[in-house]
Amino acid sequence: MLSLQQISDRLEIQDLVAAYSAAVDSSDWDGLDAVFTPDAIIDYTEVGGPRGDLSTIKAYLARVMPEFKSFQHMTGPTQLTIRNDGATGRTIVFNPIVFSQGENEHVLFVGLWYCDTFVRVENGWRIRERREERCYMHNMPGWFVQQPA
Repeated sequence: MLSLQQISDRLEIQDLVAAYSAAVDSSDWDGLDAVFTPDAIIDYTEVGGPRGDLSTIKAYLARVMPEFKSFQHMTGPTQLTIRNDGATGRTIVFNPIVFSQGENEHVLFVGLWYCDTFVRVENGWRIRERREERCYMHNMPGWFVQQPA
């Protein structure tokens, strides 16, 4: 049986995963400050992006995401292990991305997992490390290649 603290921790971490999706999907790059620790490392290399600290990733997202017409992060269950003030999690993600190719619209379907390391800080839980683990990319345009940070 889970204690009230364990239930609270799980709910707070689930909210944190949702807050990441909400920030990215609304292009609120500064909203990521409430999701990650200041020293966080984020690794998008398996899906064509960079690996870097929070400021590097925010600048990358601000530059690259406007190239797409729309996008949506849909997260599924998180397999979560909590130990005191630290946790690890693996969350399933489906991320359709709409882009224009000439006069036509296409949808890139990205399936991945967020592999996260969480830490409890003074004002709640934050992500200290995120690595995106690629499962599939369907309908990838030829121009979509790794963009430098």
